[in-house]
Amino acid sequence: MSLAEYHTFSPTLTNELRFAFNRFSQFYSLPSQFTYPGLDVFPNITFDNELFLNIGPNPNAPQYSIQNTYQIVDNINWTKGKHTLKLGFDGRNVISPQHFIQRERGDYYYTTLEQFLLDQVPDDFAERNLGKTSYYGNQWATYLYANDNWRVRNNLTLNIGLRYERTTVPTGQQLQSLNALASVPGLIDFHPPKTANKNFAPRIGIAYSPGKSGRTSIRAGFGMSYDVIFDNVGSTAYPPQLSATYDVDPQGGVGDQANVFKAPFLANGGIYPGSLPGGSNLSVTEARQSTSSFLPDQILPYSIQWNFGVQHVFHNDYTFEARYLGTRGVHLLTQIQLNKQNKVDASHFLPTYLSAPSQGTLNGLTTTLASIQARSAIAPAYANAGFNGSNITAFMPWGDSIYHGLATQMTRRFSRGLQTTMAYTFSHNIDDSTATHFSTILSPRRPQDFQNLSGERSNSPLDRRHRLTVSWLYDMPLLQQSKHWVAKNLIGNWRIVGTYTAESGEWATAQSGTDSNQNGDSAPDRTVLNPSGDAKLGSAVTALKNSAGDTVAYLATNPNARYITAGNGALATAGRNTILMPGINNFDISLAKKFNFGEKRYFEFRSDFSNIFNHAQYTAGLINSVKLTSQTQIRSFLLPNTTAFQNWSQNFPSNSRTIQLVGKIVF
Repeated sequence: MSLAEYHTFSPTLTNELRFAFNRFSQFYSLPSQFTYPGLDVFPNITFDNELFLNIGPNPNAPQYSIQNTYQIVDNINWTKGKHTLKLGFDGRNVISPQHFIQRERGDYYYTTLEQFLLDQVPDDFAERNLGKTSYYGNQWATYLYANDNWRVRNNLTLNIGLRYERTTVPTGQQLQSLNALASVPGLIDFHPPKTANKNFAPRIGIAYSPGKSGRTSIRAGFGMSYDVIFDNVGSTAYPPQLSATYDVDPQGGVGDQANVFKAPFLANGGIYPGSLPGGSNLSVTEARQSTSSFLPDQILPYSIQWNFGVQHVFHNDYTFEARYLGTRGVHLLTQIQLNKQNKVDASHFLPTYLSAPSQGTLNGLTTTLASIQARSAIAPAYANAGFNGSNITAFMPWGDSIYHGLATQMTRRFSRGLQTTMAYTFSHNIDDSTATHFSTILSPRRPQDFQNLSGERSNSPLDRRHRLTVSWLYDMPLLQQSKHWVAKNLIGNWRIVGTYTAESGEWATAQSGTDSNQNGDSAPDRTVLNPSGDAKLGSAVTALKNSAGDTVAYLATNPNARYITAGNGALATAGRNTILMPGINNFDISLAKKFNFGEKRYFEFRSDFSNIFNHAQYTAGLINSVKLTSQTQIRSFLLPNTTAFQNWSQNFPSNSRTIQLVGKIVF
């Protein structure tokens, strides 16, 4: 049965077909030349809240990238008395044509399978970028530095340096000028982004050893480092004259345009070239309605680092070090939709009750879901200027982060066959934006309220409050010097290597899985917070109606839950990253036995045990990596209206014990 035939087969899937579709999705990626009846290309079709199923070719295809870098580098070292001076230059010409247009084939997300089978307009998310122009990341980079290492005294050294960086705006980003006619003085200006020319990064360090023993060292430092703006920013920000991104409004329009998509949606081509304005001959009105991106003048993200540490050697074999580390991130890129505002605010929202109110109370509520949906999601200044046709997505340099950490370490150098290291770090990482693109699910990549970035400030997903590691290597000296081969190789020649890791869990954000604030953003909103509720429990809600049949409020299914789904029109009050996920408590051990056959030849057999005690650790990734094991699992884990909410054992693998046996011959 073809997909087209199945489209009219039945409004529900049998278990057998559901299994087949899942296996099809997991193990077979449709090639890009496959066609879909009625569409110009095969799209990405996702059933987000029911089956977690994707149909279509590789979601990131088609794409390619070529990079040629021409570089001139020169460094000079000059020693004069107590000064060691270093000067350097690095010049690069990067030629980088590439092609990756986000949602080039169209991404259509359906809440239920029935909507797809009836060919209704997707009510979850539908977006496509109409255009196939390749992006050129061609740019010039110039780096200069000077550094002086000044040995003031035998026990005191100063390090002073200055670095200058200039990276031009890529050629592809300068094409924004094609949309100059859409500019509005005082609001938005589509000129070629200007290159930042004042990126100076000073640094200073000091190393001091008090007394004459040389056993104690005191170090401190301060420095700055600049980052670059990666090509994904430019390659997804074309002017509408070349390519524009269009969203389908759940109520039937595209943004607040007059263009309307109705059922049958896919049979009529979905979002297809020609269905919306585009091309080089746009009028001012069409250009503003079709504008889907903005590139500001270049402001490079940078970090400020400072540290202070003391290191002391005692009993010859032992070294203890304690350090304070601080880092602040400034002008971090944040994905913002400039022209969008929430329809829900402190004055216009539907309340969420823990216990059922009377019908009289409901009849007295004047705000209805319909009245909220009737409000505009376009900020007034942009609406008045005509930017109401699509989301104006921009990567603005508004983000900020701060890190403070106390790091301690005790080391026993290798002596008498034993080496050990124990390190403990107590730290706190706070930010208001962690990722710009779809690289995190635990914490949404865009703010819940585009007009209130300060509301995103919280524990960073990168925060690990406590981390303890203990590692050891014991090369047993027993009989190593014995002249008897049997005694040396059967009783001796053993080596044990082990690592113990204890680490606080990752932070995650409870999400309602719906556009609660009705701003049209596909990134899910947060939940309603019940401060007195159980932090491990989540709850769904039931819509409450007045006597006229209008939805005016919601009732929590479980009033004892802390995280309650924010229904459409409800005011989400929970903060970002308030759920602490399970941490790591893990032992890894490796046991090796060596058999010598002469001075340079030997055979070694080794057994590696990961999580040797088989301790269940239900983490979002691997116990030695932050890589997520399953995005589908993460999504269900964050939704308080599911039984999987914060249910570790149902969402994540236990990272059970693994054993690896290794044999090698050295000759």
